[in-house]
Amino acid sequence: MMNFLVKTLANAGALAVAIWLLQDITLTGDSTAKKTATLLIVALLFGLVNFFVKPIVQLLTLPLFILTLGLITLAVNALMLLLTSWLAGVLDLEFHVEGFWTAVLGGLIVSIVSWALNVVLPDGRD
Repeated sequence: MMNFLVKTLANAGALAVAIWLLQDITLTGDSTAKKTATLLIVALLFGLVNFFVKPIVQLLTLPLFILTLGLITLAVNALMLLLTSWLAGVLDLEFHVEGFWTAVLGGLIVSIVSWALNVVLPDGRD
């Protein structure tokens, strides 16, 4: 449970950095509390998308992964971010990613920041 919470908080931090750095990834809301709650829900949603959908997409793109020496991972991460944005819209959350190339850059930022936060944050496995 602790590991799940840490990963969700790392995703929230990584998404917050991407929102801060890229003007085409937006999180809107009336108050800071609403934005924070929305960010945490979107981070949870992003984690679920990465847990359930990403392995299937990676398996289907395995030949492209080999052919591109792993560069297809950038496109897969972008698609996961776009899927999260679409699901957030369906759930009436105020999070949006505008365009594929923004999603590629956002996915790269989220991956790097999430990795760094997972290194720094404790995961409860002592």
